[in-house]
This record gives sequence, C-alpha cells and structure tokens, in this order.
Amino acid sequence: MARRPPRSALLAAVGSRVRALRESQGLTQRTLAEKSGVSSRFLAQLEAGDGNISLERFDAVARALATSPSALLDPRAVATTGGDDERAKLRAAVNELVDRRSSVELGEVRRWLEARFARRTAPTIALIGLRGAGKSTIGPKLAGKLGLRFVELDAAIERAAGLTLSEIFQIHGEGYYRRLERETLMGLLSDGDGMVVATGGSIVNDKETYKLLRRRAVTVWLKARPEDHWNRVIQQGDQRPMAQHPHAMSELRALLAARERLYAEAEHVIDTTRLDIDAAVDKLARELAP
Repeated sequence: MARRPPRSALLAAVGSRVRALRESQGLTQRTLAEKSGVSSRFLAQLEAGDGNISLERFDAVARALATSPSALLDPRAVATTGGDDERAKLRAAVNELVDRRSSVELGEVRRWLEARFARRTAPTIALIGLRGAGKSTIGPKLAGKLGLRFVELDAAIERAAGLTLSEIFQIHGEGYYRRLERETLMGLLSDGDGMVVATGGSIVNDKETYKLLRRRAVTVWLKARPEDHWNRVIQQGDQRPMAQHPHAMSELRALLAARERLYAEAEHVIDTTRLDIDAAVDKLARELAP
C-alpha cells in the first residue's frame, strides 16, 4: 500500500487561513466556490491542506474573500473577525484600485493620504472668509507671531498653473480651478510643516476640499459685516466692486448670507468688525495657544 506523502506545512497553514477567513465572513464552502470559480471539492482539499492550487486559482479564491494572495501566504495574517478582517478587505480593495491607476493618479492618492493622515510637527492654521475679511493682512502677522510660514493658497495655485486666477477661469473654467485648489492644498498639507494659510473665499463651496481643510488644519473664520468687507477692498485700491455694478452691495450681502453657515463650521470665529489688525492677531494668538 503506497504511503501518503507528508503534508506540506505551507499548504496546511494557507488552508487554515482560507477556512478561518471564509467562516469569519459567514460563507459556506459552496458559496465561496461559486464566487471564486473553484470547485467545492478542490476548495475542501485546499482548506484541508491537501490542495496544491495554481496561482490563478489561488488569486481567484483570495479575491472572493476580499483579500490578496500575499495576505493569505503571510503567517502573520491570521484571518479573524473585527479589525483584522476589515484591514484584509481594505487591503484587497486598495490593491485592486492601485493596479488600475496611472503614475499621476497614484501620486494624487499618495498626496491625499498624506494630507489626510500624516502627523504634523507644527499646526496649520487656515483663515477663511470673504474677500476683505483680512486674511492677507492678519495672516502674515499671525504667522510671524507664531513662528510659522504664511501661504496664500490662490497665489500657490497660480504658481502651479502658470496662469493668473482670471486666466484659469477664462481658459479652463471653475472645475479646473477646484481641482487645482484641492491638489495644491493637499500638497501643502502633506509636507508636515506648520503654516498659516489664507484660503480663497469660495473654498467652503467645495465640500470635499473644505472637509479636508477642517480635518487637517485649525480653521478660523475672520468674520465681518458686509460693509467692512466692502470698505477694506476699496481701501486696498480695488474699485471693481462698485464699477458698473449698481447692485454690488446687495449681491455682497446675499453672498455672505449664503456662505455664513459654512463659514460658521470653522473651529474658531474672530469677529474683526471692531478690531484692528494687531488686536485681531493678538486675540487669535491667545485662542490658538496650546
């Protein structure tokens, strides 16, 4: 009578992981066989440690279990319910998505992950509000007081595009600007250095970009009355708000009212109506102190 060859420790370990992961997901052998395209008989042999499966069939079983062949081969990847199971599913989903992405897209994914989850050595403070809120005047002084660099997000966007904002909108449209805005912000947030960043007044209209900003930065709404916004822009020498726009003030009021709820989602609100620049900077520095 021929002796059965010794059982492979590797096949036995892989079979055990396949069985444990299948059971943790509430799947029967028959269901897993149907999902993977592997016969029930062969799957039973695999789980028993007797099936020397081909790479293609092994990959099919792994995908049906929402994991990867490398995870099933890893002795540390013991399939259990809970967090480990979720990590296995996420890893498999990420692997599948990454396989289809171009190098440019992979760079974008990496920047998003770093911007979303990277640890920071210093705080990032994001100033939001309508034009004339004081972001470009309060921002540099606040950065100097806190020992941080100051960044104008729109200026960084212009450098990235090689175009002015008006040219970006005229040539490519708002959708292109929004994509550049998010990519530029992700790049700034991913480098780990602290800063004070003055954002564009409409950043709150992009749900995903604003969500990223609130997660990775201390957001501050520089609040003011419509009249304050108007007067400050005029004082900067910009006459465009009133030129050939008889209803400009009413439009400004409507714009502020429409965005007020979004601005109010900021972590801090500084009403600059009765504060000069230095007083606003001092108040902000006190509120932002550890």
